[in-house]
Amino acid sequence: MLQEIRRAGPGRLRAAALTVLAEIAGEDGLSARDQAAVERLIRIKLLGDRPAPLSGCWLHWIAVPTGDQRGILDLLGLTQPRPVTFALANDVVDADSHDGPADGPGCFARVFVSPELDGWTFVTGRWCDPIDNERADDILRACERLSARYGRAQAYYYGAQGDGSAWVVAENGAVVRRYSETGDGDDHLLTIGSPLPYERDRRVELGLAPDWNAAHASEDEEDEWKWAVFDMAPALAQAIGLSPLTIGSDTPMHGTGVLALTEYGTANGVPPGAYSV
Repeated sequence: MLQEIRRAGPGRLRAAALTVLAEIAGEDGLSARDQAAVERLIRIKLLGDRPAPLSGCWLHWIAVPTGDQRGILDLLGLTQPRPVTFALANDVVDADSHDGPADGPGCFARVFVSPELDGWTFVTGRWCDPIDNERADDILRACERLSARYGRAQAYYYGAQGDGSAWVVAENGAVVRRYSETGDGDDHLLTIGSPLPYERDRRVELGLAPDWNAAHASEDEEDEWKWAVFDMAPALAQAIGLSPLTIGSDTPMHGTGVLALTEYGTANGVPPGAYSV
């Protein structure tokens, strides 16, 4: 019925029919004509597209100091890249972040690989989660491989609604730091390496010892540090590189961003949805 409305009207229902088709059936539910129209709209929008900050309730990203988008895609095994606007990419990433492994592998199916932004490329999406039970080890290894090729690589999680922060920092093929504060009692099990200079400096600003041992710290000290870390990922990312939360229309940009399939997307497809372009 919806496809018939798209073909023959009535005209007042055609736009709504397209949205509902996308929501319940995804791209495969659209006619070849509608798919071509969407692709054409994206091409037109890309002509004036400019960087926009990453936004969403739960944010996951990898940052690499290079403009070698093709090399990152190949190294991470990402396939079928398709050009997208920043608005479309952010809408897709935000939608996927609201699902988790319990909802099926669709949340890991795709990522946005940005154009070069002030010398950096971002890979964003739920698949990039550095502390997820299913993804943590793979992201650790991905950062090692990326840093072996490009010198550095970082992965972040940030819960923008007060759900904590986590990061992985790798240099020259080795992870030098992994740290997480999300309120999970097992956060400490993820810790690797010594505190980064930024962490030490931040503790001094809070009046805390720059080096610490949770086993010997007071409960008040631990609470103060935990609440500071909960919101730290974006600031740390900006301090040691570039944060996708701070990019904007004036950020230097080269190339075009793409949505690409992960191994989960290749095997299982992507979830349906209607998104802004």
